[in-house]
Amino acid sequence: MLKWLRQLGSRLAGVGAIARGRLLVVRGKYDAAQTTHENRRHWANADHLSADASASAEVRRVLRSRARYEIANNSYAKGIVLTLANYVVGTGPRLQMLSDDPEANRVIEREFSLWARATGLAHKLRTMRIAQAEAGEVFGLLATNPRVAAPVQLDLRLIEADRVCAPTPTGLRGPETVDGILFDEFGNPVAYTVLRRHPGDAASIRAGGLESDVLPIESIIHLFRAERPGQSRGIPEITPALPLFAMLRRYTLAVLGAAEQAALPSGVIYTDAPADAEAAQVEPMDTVDMDRGTWLTMPYGWKVGQLKAEQPTTVYSDFKHEVINEIARCLNMPFNIAAGNSSGYNYASGRLDHQAFFKAIRMDQAHLADVVLDRVLSAWLNEAVLIEGYLPQSARVLDVNLAHQWFWDGLEHVDPQKEANAQATRLASHTTTLSAEYAKAGLDWESELRQRARELVLMRELGLTTEQAAPAAPPTADEPQDEEDDDVTEDVDARTAA
Repeated sequence: MLKWLRQLGSRLAGVGAIARGRLLVVRGKYDAAQTTHENRRHWANADHLSADASASAEVRRVLRSRARYEIANNSYAKGIVLTLANYVVGTGPRLQMLSDDPEANRVIEREFSLWARATGLAHKLRTMRIAQAEAGEVFGLLATNPRVAAPVQLDLRLIEADRVCAPTPTGLRGPETVDGILFDEFGNPVAYTVLRRHPGDAASIRAGGLESDVLPIESIIHLFRAERPGQSRGIPEITPALPLFAMLRRYTLAVLGAAEQAALPSGVIYTDAPADAEAAQVEPMDTVDMDRGTWLTMPYGWKVGQLKAEQPTTVYSDFKHEVINEIARCLNMPFNIAAGNSSGYNYASGRLDHQAFFKAIRMDQAHLADVVLDRVLSAWLNEAVLIEGYLPQSARVLDVNLAHQWFWDGLEHVDPQKEANAQATRLASHTTTLSAEYAKAGLDWESELRQRARELVLMRELGLTTEQAAPAAPPTADEPQDEEDDDVTEDVDARTAA
């Protein structure tokens, strides 16, 4: 008790010293905060702008144009972005309803799947993921499309980031507006200014003006990744790699140009004779035309030395390896996927490098589900319940926000037999469930079990055996286990497709 009172008294004394201005100030020092002659140029562009001021409209416009140009002209950039979209979206998400009415769940799942196929939802999600990588953000408009071949004629119309921009004379204005997005007092977006045409469209340029519409938040989906608190618009995800892409292309062209020049029938005319020795006079820096497959005579005393092809150098492949590895790092993508080459990988290193990538994929899928798919499902249910006789009566009174989950394409294991044994062990020890195991493969466990039951019934009708080979038991501690061949290089791309 006395110790506690003494501590309280010392604290009160410290507060009193602060009030009287007699508090001693302890000054610290950080090397990174010092500006010296050596680092002055390196930190010249560092600023303390806010998130929205740093990613201003002009800055984002330049980054978008350069990212699109690089992706359109650089095969590595194109392949990296396409691979990322294919991994995240795959063949598209699948819906599983989790309400207490199994019949309503099946009907909603079936009809939503048909609608998603009719509207090309999977392809649009891949396009959105590509746009997020190359433009930083993408918008989706929930609108009616009478040409949708489904009872619910809702459609998701994609809008490029360029069309949501600063207010026009008929657009949004005010201190709460950030480049065409209006926020309320709590920081929630409530409306968007959307140009009717792309500002780079030829019709917009000829018209000499840009017409716009103000659309409410209920109609707009905004997909982007906020990397700073208070950030309202996105920047291209490959922004840190843009200088590296340019560097890689310049170096490749330089190596190619040097190798081509050395491979052509070109050379240098020189003489071994001293300056005052007898030799025919030749104009300095003069050129001599040479035809392929012919012999050439030289002036008296002069010789021809052919240029040696010294490109590519031995460090060419190492340079490309390091640059591509650094490029892919900002997307959490391993080198062998970014480069499309696993010649230097073995099984263990491939598995290790892919762990961070697969986790990033799952996070992207969860972000797509929260921002895009849940909004789309809610809008679809609101339209579906208005169609008489389309959904079961029980589904018409269900909450549009009822429990559900999304399944994505599963990732194939490199060794199916070992994975099957591990799966059987987990199920036998009750450390997993059928729902969890089917979810890893991107499948709905209820649909798969119903399908399996129908197959077994048909097999019995046809007199086919239903005996199944039990998976091999895992080796015991006394039995030698097959060790992973970490020393033998394997083509992980072909085995994992990951």
